[in-house]
Amino acid sequence: MSAMDTLFSMKVFRQIVESGSFVGAADRFSLSTAMTSKHLMHLEKHLGTRLLNRSSRSLSLTESGKLFFERCKGILEEVEEAELAVGSVSGVPRGTLRVTAPSWAATRGMVDMVVAYRQLYPEVVVDLSFEDRFVDLIEEGYDLAIRATADQPPAGLIARPLRAMPFVIAASKDYLQRCGVPQAPEDLAQHDCIMVGNRQSWHLTGPNGNIEIPARVVLRFGTSMSVAVAHAVCAGIGLAPLPRMMFEDPMFKDALRPVLVKHPLRHPHLYALYVSRKHLPLKIRTFLDHLIETTRIPLPWEDPVTIEQKRSINATPVVRLAPNK
Repeated sequence: MSAMDTLFSMKVFRQIVESGSFVGAADRFSLSTAMTSKHLMHLEKHLGTRLLNRSSRSLSLTESGKLFFERCKGILEEVEEAELAVGSVSGVPRGTLRVTAPSWAATRGMVDMVVAYRQLYPEVVVDLSFEDRFVDLIEEGYDLAIRATADQPPAGLIARPLRAMPFVIAASKDYLQRCGVPQAPEDLAQHDCIMVGNRQSWHLTGPNGNIEIPARVVLRFGTSMSVAVAHAVCAGIGLAPLPRMMFEDPMFKDALRPVLVKHPLRHPHLYALYVSRKHLPLKIRTFLDHLIETTRIPLPWEDPVTIEQKRSINATPVVRLAPNK
């Protein structure tokens, strides 16, 4: 490898240490594990010393590796700061923007939003992943996360509220014609349902508080795969909890029907999460602004009061969530 590869080799080395494995670094940079190992060997040959102790089960820094890792982090942070400063001067966002979102957000609306952003900023490549977990933005190299939660978002991140994201009970027209429409929460015990994980009951809210109803589970998904759940509902297998926004997706719009809308399952809020930094890259800032503007558009089921509350929340200043002590 040429001397021009040394800076990238330093990035690979940092990722190996921070992720604790060659596989983690390889995934981060879309490299093979063999090429990841070559980058480390390139650095070790260049420096004339071993940086990592490697065994079949673990990695550990040598004394030289510890010293180089700390210096390496500082150098790479300075390079990133310089790149951000130059990018701010040029005024043109560019580069790869890594975004993570829940599986139920894999809808036509999300694609339309990304397409509209790319039309405004064609030099940004959007790398979008759908996964139902809170990722570590720093460790896994993501720029921004879109997440729905009824709890306080993870500590140590900037959280921008986007909109309310209610979950309701979904059914297909075919199922309701065959089995009838539940008129009260107690009716759910007599209906087939599709559940995720080990859930055994329905948890609803209503005018008189929380309600728990036993569920007659006929199909279970091991992980939260909302699109697969929606397809199962459309097939008429049973009732299932789904985010209200999925009812507007062209794929499901004509098949899904909400049930017991006066008793929502839960009412989380949708947030955009990102790491606080001195210079927010233009690619993140412009995508965040575009995302906020898109979520200001009223959804069909929202009433005027909900819309005004959402706009008021979006207008509030960004709040830094302090780490838990």
